[in-house]
Amino acid sequence: MKYLSRVLAALPALLLAACASVPAPAPAPVSPGGAATPATAVRAPHIDRSYTSQNQDSRALYIVLHYTVLDWEKSLKVLTTGGQVSAHYLVRDNPVASYALVDENRRAWHAGASYWAGNTNLNSSSIGIEIVNPGYVDGPGGRVYAPFPQAQIDEVIALVRDIQKRHNIRPERIIGHADIAPGRKQDPGPSFPWKQFADAGLIPWPDGPLTLVKTLEHEVAPRDVAWLQDRLARIGYNVSRSGQMDVLTREVISTFQMKYRQRDISGVLDAETAALIDVASTPSAMRVSGAPENETRPYTSRW
Repeated sequence: MKYLSRVLAALPALLLAACASVPAPAPAPVSPGGAATPATAVRAPHIDRSYTSQNQDSRALYIVLHYTVLDWEKSLKVLTTGGQVSAHYLVRDNPVASYALVDENRRAWHAGASYWAGNTNLNSSSIGIEIVNPGYVDGPGGRVYAPFPQAQIDEVIALVRDIQKRHNIRPERIIGHADIAPGRKQDPGPSFPWKQFADAGLIPWPDGPLTLVKTLEHEVAPRDVAWLQDRLARIGYNVSRSGQMDVLTREVISTFQMKYRQRDISGVLDAETAALIDVASTPSAMRVSGAPENETRPYTSRW
């Protein structure tokens, strides 16, 4: 009985000690106006934007040019609905006009599986321009590519110049879809006037007199395929390193010819093509027009 009496006497003190160990409930959050807010409310971060780092550049490193292979109405539908393909801009042929379809800060789906100068997945780092053009038809006389109206080319040049200036895109990074996917893609094709873009000061171009000299050199002493593949890789192409004239190497040669030697895009390595590849893979041998003065200067900032 004495033991039970002692336990009953100590019970109130034990209960008080247990209650004291239970934490008090947290007060409800209070909004800036003073009213309580639900405990699940999410607070927006306070971001101070008074500092800006100098260590940055644009996410847009490339401009990739395409043709649509469709007329205006079909091109617009495919690029703006559920066709799983898009571009930042669409340039109409008649009447000529540029249409912004995807904000430049967002990724458009125009490049697909792609490679240029060690970079892959160019959708994430490029601005895509689709140009309304039917592409090509295969007939008894071979493949025939459709021309581009001059007014449309003038519009594309103006658009590319604007994008390049705003994003500080390097001239050798203005390329065609075929360049980043040789063999799989042909656009914008051998009818596309790349030389006009060079004359406008937008892209580098092989020095003419040096190319003539190099053509004579390659006629006298042709280089082997390993040299060719190395030089094409220096330019930026995803080319085989087999040392053999395989299918991919021929496709890359044809793609190169579509830009720099458009009258013959057979993929055959003749002395003129070898000379152009030699010059195009040597940065100091490339020239950029000094438009509007229409002069040229060595292009030395490549790579």
